[in-house]
Amino acid sequence: MTDTSRVPIDNGVTWSIQVQGRFLREYSADDVLFGNTFDRPLKLPWGTSAVLRFMNYMDPALTHDLQSTTKPWALSPLISTMPYFAHQRILHGELLPPFPSEESLVEDVSQLYLAVPAAGSTLSPGTSSPARFRDSLPSPRDTNGLGSDSGSIRRSLSPSAGSDRSGTSNASSTKHHSMQDELKSLETVAQRRAYFTSPEKRRQVTFGPSDLITTDFCYGFLSFAGQSGGPHLDLPGGLSFDLGRYWDGQPVRFVCCERKEDGEGGSGEPWGRPFWCVAIEMANEEDEGEEGGDSETSDSDLD
Repeated sequence: MTDTSRVPIDNGVTWSIQVQGRFLREYSADDVLFGNTFDRPLKLPWGTSAVLRFMNYMDPALTHDLQSTTKPWALSPLISTMPYFAHQRILHGELLPPFPSEESLVEDVSQLYLAVPAAGSTLSPGTSSPARFRDSLPSPRDTNGLGSDSGSIRRSLSPSAGSDRSGTSNASSTKHHSMQDELKSLETVAQRRAYFTSPEKRRQVTFGPSDLITTDFCYGFLSFAGQSGGPHLDLPGGLSFDLGRYWDGQPVRFVCCERKEDGEGGSGEPWGRPFWCVAIEMANEEDEGEEGGDSETSDSDLD
């Protein structure tokens, strides 16, 4: 599922972690988050406010509570935060492509328009299902009442009312095709990330078993070569932080997880159920011969 063997050499990137997989049930792109979670409070350095402003500049959809006194976190929608994102629609019975590829991951969302469900289909949470649409229509009992009222009701369901429903259907179809056309126009990383800063546009995209997603999270401004041996952050303008000086040794955990709804129960974390996790830890002397970091996967909804 993950590949850490190849590292890009452009844009100052010194590390790369790729992940590929599918969701075994449907999820709105707005409900799949990616970022960092921690088990205990962080010792934040001087200048943290500048770091947070930089993070929000790089990723406007980012939300965080890094100053939490319990479990700090910083999460953003996967589709808008990933440096490189590739989507492929897989047909039933089609073999999955080999992973990892011999080449570095190339941004490719040319088939993402296929992940926009057709109008009227059963979609992810928050969208109207056909059943809800049927419930909003008058029942046969309502439309066959006695007396003069029945005639007026029948007239209200004559071609003029049908035309209204047809107009609504046409409007939904037009919106659906408009969304697909917008997605087809996305060609670069910057275009994709800017487009999906909108929650409404993220909710229009649904990932399911037919959607193969490959991501590569690699950042030139973050490295693991600080003098302290821990993470090192380089910001524009010459501002840099040796984060290892403030690092208490807890794993740097990259998590892909489900968005936690307001009022939802669970284990108490501010994030939802994790789909997969890659943890980077400081190696002990006896671990120097081992490669890569630890990874955890919740496989109930992933392939």
